[in-house]
Amino acid sequence: MSMKTPPRARILLVDDDRNLLESMGDWLRSKGFGVDEAASCESARLAFQKERFDLALVDLRLGDGDGFDVLSEMRKSCPETPVILMTGYGTVDTAIEVIRAGAFDLLTKPLIDQELEMAIDRALRQKRVLEENHTLRAQLDERFGLDNIVGSDPRMSRLFEVIQSVADTRATILITGESGTGKSLIARAIHRLSHRRDAPFVEVACGALPETLLESELFGHVAGSFTGATGNKIGKFKQADGGTLFLDEIGTASPSLQVKLLRVLQELQFEPVGGTETLTVDTRVVLATNEDLEAEVAKGRFRQDLFYRINVINLELPPLRERISDIPSLADHFLRQVTKETGKPIDGFDSSTMAAMQQYHWPGNVRELQNVVERAVLLGRGRQIEVADLPSHLSRGVEHTVSHSSARTLTLREALEGPERQIILQSLKEHGWNRNATAESLGINRTTLYKKMKRLGLECPAGAF
Repeated sequence: MSMKTPPRARILLVDDDRNLLESMGDWLRSKGFGVDEAASCESARLAFQKERFDLALVDLRLGDGDGFDVLSEMRKSCPETPVILMTGYGTVDTAIEVIRAGAFDLLTKPLIDQELEMAIDRALRQKRVLEENHTLRAQLDERFGLDNIVGSDPRMSRLFEVIQSVADTRATILITGESGTGKSLIARAIHRLSHRRDAPFVEVACGALPETLLESELFGHVAGSFTGATGNKIGKFKQADGGTLFLDEIGTASPSLQVKLLRVLQELQFEPVGGTETLTVDTRVVLATNEDLEAEVAKGRFRQDLFYRINVINLELPPLRERISDIPSLADHFLRQVTKETGKPIDGFDSSTMAAMQQYHWPGNVRELQNVVERAVLLGRGRQIEVADLPSHLSRGVEHTVSHSSARTLTLREALEGPERQIILQSLKEHGWNRNATAESLGINRTTLYKKMKRLGLECPAGAF
């Protein structure tokens, strides 16, 4: 039994000349296309409301209207379908009007077979490119959109609100937080939420390059400006024109580079290294650092005027140890990602494993958690992640707690530290880090709360009281 070859594409052919409609339909079928024929505006309308087509070929003059009517309605109901209009009375003005109305092309009768086939191929190629772009955009939104940044902790919820309110502005944004807290992911989400989303997002790790190369990387250079500069180079500021430039580790910038950054942030103008031409850009700048820039300003290592210029909007990412209530959802999120990529059937984490992860200090923050989950999935043998699947420095404490054969049993105080820390942290957050209100709600005095916070490594964020 022979299998029927699928058509190259499905075409809606619209023409009120019955003879031309039949002959062109037969020719298109001979070329491997699937063809539906319509001899009027009304029959064309019924066809594309009922079915989906890859392309429409529509005559400009029809008995009950014209091709512009069909084009207009198709643009509303199936905008992804390209439309080629055909006419026996083509002029330059008509061609301009057709393109402005949203048609892919205008062909003049009598049609030449090769010209028609080339126009169809061009239209179908453009449709494929647009579909691929749509798919890519959906994938980027899934990976870098705000929905991908997991967190129900009150501080994270407030952070999301600020991001959504400032993403589509021109304001310079400074993202602060420890290494591994997700600053790059936040920067990409800001870009995806802005009207610049279709323009470039360019990232530069300032701490990874020496001063001379970093300046050339950001601003470009002209040939001969320094040893090894054999040709002109376009810098990242220019590459991100119309889009977003993300400068990570900005605290490492040298004093001379800080001066140039201040100018380009204020005036959106700069000269390439060794050049005299002034370039102007429309680049939105997002910066990040894991250093205390105010302390660096006090020490004279970072320019105060630059700090004020970049600190327009400050997004402070809390370390993972201060948002342990988010660990289960983050771990599940990373688990789904890894199992989807590897195809390995893992259902989740057992209770001891989750307890171990919530008691751990996470010096590497969210990035470390992601690596731990990925390792556990790859090395785990069961349908659930168990304590034994975790790195030894995470599993050791829990093993001591649950094992009756261990050398030393934890004291009651040591065993309760994890839950106690979580309860106090949650209460502090609920009361906006107000220690008087927190102590009152927990039924302890303020001094006892201070001592417990110090013992459990809980520190109030800047500005709290």
